[in-house]
Amino acid sequence: MQSIFKSDLSRSDREVENPKSEISTLPVMEHFYTIQGEGFHQGRAAYFIRLGGCDVGCVWCDVKESWDASKHPLMNVEDIAEAAKNFPSEICVITGGEPTMYDLFPLTNSLHHIEKKTHLETSAAYAITGEWDWICISPKKFKAPLPENIKLADELKVIVYNKSDFDWAEGFAMQVSARCKLFLQPEWSREKEMMPLIVEYVKQHPEWEISLQVHKYMNVP
Repeated sequence: MQSIFKSDLSRSDREVENPKSEISTLPVMEHFYTIQGEGFHQGRAAYFIRLGGCDVGCVWCDVKESWDASKHPLMNVEDIAEAAKNFPSEICVITGGEPTMYDLFPLTNSLHHIEKKTHLETSAAYAITGEWDWICISPKKFKAPLPENIKLADELKVIVYNKSDFDWAEGFAMQVSARCKLFLQPEWSREKEMMPLIVEYVKQHPEWEISLQVHKYMNVP
């Protein structure tokens, strides 16, 4: 199954294929209320749900402890939604790990039932399932996004580690829809080296914007 649940479509258009699933539990590394630290929704309050399990193997991942799903407890999707209901922000961000390893229809259905908006952060290496109000795709070289996923992106966020990553980013920018927001973000350990290059690149290519991991500056999760 693959979702096309987009904020600019009617509800009937957003629902594709049969969302029924027997999966009612997911491995949850952590769930917490914080401030969105990067990308288009930077600075907004959001409830984060970090799922365990990832085989993308990004070398600069700062949550490598999320990779082994077996180390994280299974939670019922209704319990996850019940926890999210205790916080005032309408935004729930499902991240990982790599959340698209799982069928996410049950979780997004439960969150929409309590009138939360569902935001996905993914490498898009697997088929995207669920009903989504916002999809942020951050492609990784270690396991490429599925081509059919790229068109679903509301936000393309490319991590810049080397000079060659600008050309790599443009390859994905050619595949996204016209409404997709484009962001370049320096890899945290290479920020001092890459930031001057990113600034000059965005000045010359204003269709891109700069994303920073401001939550690290603010010392919030």
